[in-house]
Amino acid sequence: MAGIIITCALTGSIHTPSMSPHLPVTGEEIAAEGLAAAEAGAAILHLHARDPDTGRPSADPAHFMGFLPQLKAGCDAVLNLSTGGSAVMSLDERLEAPKRAAPEMASLNMGTMNFALYPAAERITDWQHAWEKPFLENSDDLVFKNTPRDIARILTDLGQERGARFEFECYDLSHLYMLRHFADRGLVTPPFFIQFVFGVLGGMGPDPENLTHMVRIADKLFGADYLFSVLAAGRHQIPLVTMAATMGGHVRVGLEDNLTIAKGQLARSNAEQVAKIRRIVEELGRSPVSAEDARDMLGLKGAAATEL
Repeated sequence: MAGIIITCALTGSIHTPSMSPHLPVTGEEIAAEGLAAAEAGAAILHLHARDPDTGRPSADPAHFMGFLPQLKAGCDAVLNLSTGGSAVMSLDERLEAPKRAAPEMASLNMGTMNFALYPAAERITDWQHAWEKPFLENSDDLVFKNTPRDIARILTDLGQERGARFEFECYDLSHLYMLRHFADRGLVTPPFFIQFVFGVLGGMGPDPENLTHMVRIADKLFGADYLFSVLAAGRHQIPLVTMAATMGGHVRVGLEDNLTIAKGQLARSNAEQVAKIRRIVEELGRSPVSAEDARDMLGLKGAAATEL
């Protein structure tokens, strides 16, 4: 099989500091985690920011600049900025840092959805910060908003005007059809890098048959014009991404998606997860690609064309 792209999602906006002492929060921590993940074999780093004082998800460009220059200077990994941010942020807030940075790549959730995190609050008894528990518990009435108008704006502001390409995050079968719609409108062009997302309450469940069906429909809609990658939440991470690797797909790991390295054992770093999936895919006969090879495969503009 062809080379495999390993993406590492360093911190995200779902997990809170009380869940793991290893979750990177400050700019220095996120930069160090990213450099180590790239060294371990990640070709793409998927990036969110946090307030360094509280660990709360942040859209502040100053918080992104607490790690983006260090990552660009210290490694050649593709820096993929989230446009999802957190479901409690407005679209203007979510786009402020990516628009300023003009990255090679940005994530793009392909639809509006329930984004339910509240079951996680039941597993924590000691909270570091006052914001964490209500942030999780109130997600029983939380909608992540990405309407067709929102998606079109992101594709225009970041794609057409700034040359970014996208990690199309598809949490549901309908999201594939939304991507086809925007391809038909001419707002996106191949190759499409589609990230199938499993195990988030409100999206599709982490069932193997869901993965095979998503690939079947993507084949129907996009033919040879796409690459797919898989991420899965929590304990489903390694089984589902391993399945993706056996099917010729690409993989995503990282503390954004899963805080553990084995059952009941917290991962000490993002690099530990990258090293684990690298061992697995190499044993399957797949070779992790370099960042430059990933750029060629995805048609990226290159780090020199960004404003980082």
